[in-house]
Amino acid sequence: MRGKRLIVLGVTVALLLLVVGSGVQAAHSTVRWDIISLNFSTRNVTPGGIASARANDNSKITLVGAGTFRIKPGNPQVTGGGRWITFNSAGVETGRGTYEVTGVVRFDIAPGTPNPLNNDRIGNPAEAHAGLLKLTIEFSDGSDGTLTVSCHLVGTPDSVFEGITVSKGFVDYWNREADAPGVDANRTLFHVS
Repeated sequence: MRGKRLIVLGVTVALLLLVVGSGVQAAHSTVRWDIISLNFSTRNVTPGGIASARANDNSKITLVGAGTFRIKPGNPQVTGGGRWITFNSAGVETGRGTYEVTGVVRFDIAPGTPNPLNNDRIGNPAEAHAGLLKLTIEFSDGSDGTLTVSCHLVGTPDSVFEGITVSKGFVDYWNREADAPGVDANRTLFHVS
């Protein structure tokens, strides 16, 4: 993998202002993002879920992943990544591998609270948040891209979607697959500590 990319100018300042504006403690806060799994029997929320998005021709990418970054001027301390698999429009696998997070473009906290029926097994439920995160990533096949993680919770405006979108090289998987009742897929969560 190539070295970590530099964070886009102004992102750290934007992160600090957004977190301060939301009432969350901003002094070197750590943000954890997860593509989550939701067990509908136990209502346990755990890491390791899957999320997918589709390109213009209905080809698909599916990711598993998690990571963290610190809201600290000049040093975001980005970690994370996961696995990817792509499919053509007929559903035939076309590639697979791993991806690594290389930078944070932007993070915004959104209003909303977790479903009180769910059991957060990832972090402190009081630190769970809705929001929008855009990351730069590098795929194991050498291509670069972006990962957008969007989390919609109870009370989050309907303009905020739940799930992911991804770009990989020149392909933009812009059409996220929506979460569906009873289906353990296409769900995300942020924790800000």
